[in-house]
Amino acid sequence: MEEQNKDEQKKSSFWSKRKNKEEEDKKAKSWLREWLDALVFAFIAAAILRAFIFGSYKIPTPSMEKNLMVGDFLIVSNLTYGPRTPMAVCVPFTQWCLPGVKIPSTRIPGFRDVERNDVIVFNVPFEVKPVSQKTNYIKRAVAIAGDTLEIRDKVVYINGEEQPEAQEGLQRNYYLKMNDRVRLSEAKMKSVGAGAVYNDVFMEYMNNSTYLVNLTKEAAEEIRKWPELDSLWLRMAEKGEVDASYVSTRRQYNFAKMFNNPDQISPIVIPFEGQEIEITNENWFLYKDLIERYEGNQLERKDGKIFINGVETNSYTVKQDYYFGMGDNRDNSQDSRFFGFIPKDHIIGKGSIVWYSHDNGVPRFNRIFKLIK
Repeated sequence: MEEQNKDEQKKSSFWSKRKNKEEEDKKAKSWLREWLDALVFAFIAAAILRAFIFGSYKIPTPSMEKNLMVGDFLIVSNLTYGPRTPMAVCVPFTQWCLPGVKIPSTRIPGFRDVERNDVIVFNVPFEVKPVSQKTNYIKRAVAIAGDTLEIRDKVVYINGEEQPEAQEGLQRNYYLKMNDRVRLSEAKMKSVGAGAVYNDVFMEYMNNSTYLVNLTKEAAEEIRKWPELDSLWLRMAEKGEVDASYVSTRRQYNFAKMFNNPDQISPIVIPFEGQEIEITNENWFLYKDLIERYEGNQLERKDGKIFINGVETNSYTVKQDYYFGMGDNRDNSQDSRFFGFIPKDHIIGKGSIVWYSHDNGVPRFNRIFKLIK
C-alpha cells in the first residue's frame, strides 16, 4: 500500500513538474514574442519616420563649408516640401532594392515649396539609376523654378538683381601674392579662418611668391590689412575664356556643353511646370537631360531638325519644376553649374539641424544642435 502511494506521489510530482515546465516555456515564449513584436513595431515605425517625417544625412565632402562641415550629421525634414511615397521595393535602411521594379510615386503635400537659398538634400540627377537609389547630395537652392539665373564674374544674379551673400561662410578661391622674400605659412592662413584649397591643404604655391587660397569675404578683408601682402585677387575666368577643367566635364555633363567656364553663365530661365521651351541646335544640350532622363522622352537631332518621340518639333512643355543648386564652397563644389537642373521629384527634404559633428572622431560641441541657415 505504501509502495502504491509512493508511486502515485512520484507520478503526481512528475506531472506537476511537467506542468510547471510547460508554463515556464509558455511564459518564455510569451516574453520572446512580446520582444519580437516590440522590435518589429520599432523597426516599422523607424522606417515610416525615416521615409515620411525626417532622415539623417552625413556631410561627406567640403562643398558646403564653412556652413556645413565634413563630419556633420544632419536632420533632414521630409515634411517641409512633402515626403515622397516609395519609388521601389527596398529593404529599409539599406540601398538594396529589387532590380527593375519601380512603383508609381507621388509627393504628399508639404508645408511649403522650395524657397530661394534653402539648403536642400536631393538625389543627384546625373546618375543612371532609379531616383531613390541615386547618391544623396546637399546644396543651396540659389534659384527656383521660374527664376532667370545669371552668373557674372562669380556673382549670382536672379531676375537681373545681384544676390546678397547673406549666408555666412561662403568661400571662393583667391590668388594671394606676398612681398618679395616673404613666405606664407598654413598656420597663418588658419589663423584668419581660411578654408582648405583641397583636402587638408590650406594654400597651394603657384609661382613668384603667389599662392592659391580659399577665403570668405571676412578672411579676405583681414588679409588685405597685412603689411607683408603685395596683392589679393579673385581666381576667375573671364567671359568667353575657356576653363580646361570645366570643359573636361563635358564628357559627363550635358549642361556644361553650353558654357566655357563656371564663373560666367549666360541668363537662363530655371524650368517650371507648364513652361513651353523652344528647342534649337544652340540650346540642345541645355535641355537634353530634362527631356530624356528626367521626363522619359526620346530626343533626337537629325539634319539640323529636332525630334521628340519620333515627331519633329521645336518646342517642349515641361512636366515639373526644377531648381539650381550651388555649394557655399563655390570653387570646390560639383553642382548645377556642371550637371544642370535639379528635378522636383529628386528632392528629398530640407536640411534643418546639425544634430552631431566631429572632426576625425573629436566632437565639435559648438556645432551640436546647430540650426542650418
